[in-house]
Amino acid sequence: MAEFSTLAAVDLGSNSFHCQVARVVGDQIYPLDSLRDAVRLGAGLNEDKMLDAACQDRALAALRRFGERLRALDRHAIRAVGTNTLRVAKNAPAFLKLARTALGCPIEVIAGREEARLIFIGVQHSLPPSKERRLVIDIGGGSTEFIIGSGFKPYQLASLFMGCVSYSRKYFPGGIVTRSAMKEAELAARNELQPLLAEFSSSNWQQAVGSSGTVRALAELSHENAAADGAITRQGIEKLRSTLIRAGSVEGMHVAGLRADRVPVIPGGLAILNAVLSELDIDELTPATGAMRQGLLYDLLGRVHHHDMRDITVGQFMQRYHVDAGQARRVGMLAQSLYRKLTLDATDADENDPTYLGWAAKLHEIGISVAYSGYHKHSAYILENADMPGFSRDEQTQVALLVLSHRRSLKKVQARIEGTADLRAVLALRLAVIFYRARTDISLPTIQAKYTGARFRVSLDRNWLARNTLTAAALREEMREWQKIGFELKIPELDPASATDAAVTIS
Repeated sequence: MAEFSTLAAVDLGSNSFHCQVARVVGDQIYPLDSLRDAVRLGAGLNEDKMLDAACQDRALAALRRFGERLRALDRHAIRAVGTNTLRVAKNAPAFLKLARTALGCPIEVIAGREEARLIFIGVQHSLPPSKERRLVIDIGGGSTEFIIGSGFKPYQLASLFMGCVSYSRKYFPGGIVTRSAMKEAELAARNELQPLLAEFSSSNWQQAVGSSGTVRALAELSHENAAADGAITRQGIEKLRSTLIRAGSVEGMHVAGLRADRVPVIPGGLAILNAVLSELDIDELTPATGAMRQGLLYDLLGRVHHHDMRDITVGQFMQRYHVDAGQARRVGMLAQSLYRKLTLDATDADENDPTYLGWAAKLHEIGISVAYSGYHKHSAYILENADMPGFSRDEQTQVALLVLSHRRSLKKVQARIEGTADLRAVLALRLAVIFYRARTDISLPTIQAKYTGARFRVSLDRNWLARNTLTAAALREEMREWQKIGFELKIPELDPASATDAAVTIS
């Protein structure tokens, strides 16, 4: 990736959208500009998990404003991500097509644990360095993230489906706050927290830190109502809870300085925070200025400086699943070479495909650790469903599809790969696996390859094929597989009737 002096991060949260622009100086990031829009995307999610038209309009208007600010930046210097609401909305794919056009750059949807990792990076960069283990809590609009780590390394990550927007809508409709509603919301949050108690209780960390606008708003309210000095305490939150219940609504509290767009989601955020403090035995929670958008910037900086978390994750997966590194290297080098030949002079090739192909070559055999039979299916399932730090959902899907289609029937995966995976990359990986079936370094012939429309042409030395009859048989079967899905794979040296029909030589 090229070096950039300016980077930008866009966070499509369930409550607010944020755009942060920053200047890069060495390994440090300095803020230049920030934009925020209280879209409340989560509030537009109906019972059928569909985003309504009004919230989509608000979101697209905000993204168009962000897009104007980012227009002068290279698209590779921008990373935009969607979080919980876009993870669960059934019509998110259709909305994201419009959103990417409005913003003018790709938008990824990330998993909850990846969101937690990015939050931790952002928070840690905003705090003084410490060797202590920190618990970081981020109460968002649709989910709440929990991380324990030290330095910039998270050890425990979790994301729960509870947020200030969703809880405020469910338990405090119309902004009305009653004692019974508060108890019900707190009980629901406590139930959600039960699976985390063993790993996230106070014996596992030395300092508790809160991130997000909800935590900062509650810290401000606690200060106004309980004279707390910066930090959030159980006593301060309990006093704030009593004050809010007596008032009957946040509006009834008449708190000066609280942003109007934050008011409707305070009751849900308060219920969640009170449950968290109690269940995790937190006496004091320190608000932090860092958040996921800062984590996005530092993660993007790592990619620019060739410290890509995704490459680290791939390496960790290779170790975890005992991948034959030599075989992965052989397959990867040949697959990349074939892909370059198949896409020479192509105008429709995606610049990310070689990267996906490289990851797929390294990870295509991880399923063997589950069972050899159908291992490509096991590999693909792991890649599509595992927590892979640094990867978005779309990226995991792309790599998983390449892995799923690297062997056996193309017909069975045709519906999934057509239109979503580059078939040139699929063929390159399949051929590389065929040629290196012996799992050893061998002397390969010069391979020529070309792709035109629905027709592939691959040519290699006839004498080599005569000496390698197992590979020749596998290539004949490969030709039949492509024919089954309406593509022609022609290898003239395997067809005596068309021996003169050679592929165009591409060096």
